[in-house]
Amino acid sequence: MNKNDVQKKIVLGTLFIFPLLVYLFFASGVNNFAKLPVLNNEVKELDVKNQNIRLKDHITILGYWGGSLENKKAEALNLNEKIYKRFYQFEDFQFVFLVDSSSSGQVDELKKSLKQGAGTDLSRWNFIPSNSEYIKAHFLSLKTPFILENDYSSPYVFIIDKDLRLRGRDNDKDSENLYGFDARSVAQINKKMIDDVKVILAEYRLALKIYNTKREK
Repeated sequence: MNKNDVQKKIVLGTLFIFPLLVYLFFASGVNNFAKLPVLNNEVKELDVKNQNIRLKDHITILGYWGGSLENKKAEALNLNEKIYKRFYQFEDFQFVFLVDSSSSGQVDELKKSLKQGAGTDLSRWNFIPSNSEYIKAHFLSLKTPFILENDYSSPYVFIIDKDLRLRGRDNDKDSENLYGFDARSVAQINKKMIDDVKVILAEYRLALKIYNTKREK
């Protein structure tokens, strides 16, 4: 067998084996990466007068900013640049923040900040005016280890799926369960939140594709 024949066999072998190895790698990881773990099955639906915003049938980034919007500009900009602008065009994706009903002026100022520069389509940024009792009750329905600040705000934001379930990580390397993401931390948003939002969006897109395929048969 000459040198050329050996090289041809090596090339052919690589072309056959490499795709097989790639398939086996992803097949073995399907159970770990195909779906984002459910950490709570009973998140409370929104029930606010004169508002049509709902969590049901939406993929929601949910936050609680209470009466402290003047201190939330950095968090809002982090989320806007890293998450919202990247994903807002996906169908049924939304941002929802519960805020004190007296903070409408602060909401307007915050929106102005988000629109600066190249500008942002804020149609899926939703600020829900509420009272402190309602904000606290809804926050507690998440059943996380976090607590609200004195102004009924939290730096953490949460992924809520279309069936009112809290999604996160149940085997995070930095903690046993990752219930929410610290919007103050660009590193955590970049390293974890972006990936988790991608996973849940891909999960629903795959489910929709399978549903449509079955309907066509």
